[in-house]
Amino acid sequence: MQRPDGGLAPVTYLPGVQPPSGRSEHPSAATRPASSRPTFAAIYDEDDAASPEPVADSREHDEGPAPDRAAELARAENVSMHALTRRGQSRRELERTLRSRDLADDVVTHEVDRLERVGLIDDVALAQNLVGVLQERKGLGRSGIAAELTRRLLSPAAIEYALELIDTADELSRAREIAIKRAGQLSSYDRETAQRRLSAYLARRGYSGSTVRAAVDAALSTRHAAAGVRFR
Repeated sequence: MQRPDGGLAPVTYLPGVQPPSGRSEHPSAATRPASSRPTFAAIYDEDDAASPEPVADSREHDEGPAPDRAAELARAENVSMHALTRRGQSRRELERTLRSRDLADDVVTHEVDRLERVGLIDDVALAQNLVGVLQERKGLGRSGIAAELTRRLLSPAAIEYALELIDTADELSRAREIAIKRAGQLSSYDRETAQRRLSAYLARRGYSGSTVRAAVDAALSTRHAAAGVRFR
């Protein structure tokens, strides 16, 4: 029931009925003075005080920061670009160069794959180019060229393809030119000595036995023919 002033009328208990324990000692929250009610700030302060502080994971300090992969990839690109400005590189040559800089295997693989995609490394194209250079500038024969391509760590498939492009007739013609030029330096030797030295010279450059014999015979025949000319 409500009182005339708007408050609740006091509760009257029947004889023999005891009020609930603490009812008379503690007023309800509705009748408790506003100054004694807990505020939101007090509630949150109590919650914060009861909440334990987060414990830092010591493993972060023990293991250290994770490696910066972006920085490693940038360093790999810098190393590979510097190598490619000096000369063409086979895939395995570039892999060896990158690993010598202590780069991780996955970083090395990522970099050489990227360079292959953009065409900056190409074993087949490099092998073809080297064949021309080794023939024209160094005068090497087929086996000499094959040894040089192997030394450059080119793939076996690229080497095989490039060697198939060597024309046998062109190789014999080139061997004859080299033999004739060299024979001019052996004019003081007898034919047998000149033949032995000339044959060894061509063999060291990777020409086959049959090509060496044909080139030496042609060169020595030319030398003897020139020696037989007499002027009156």
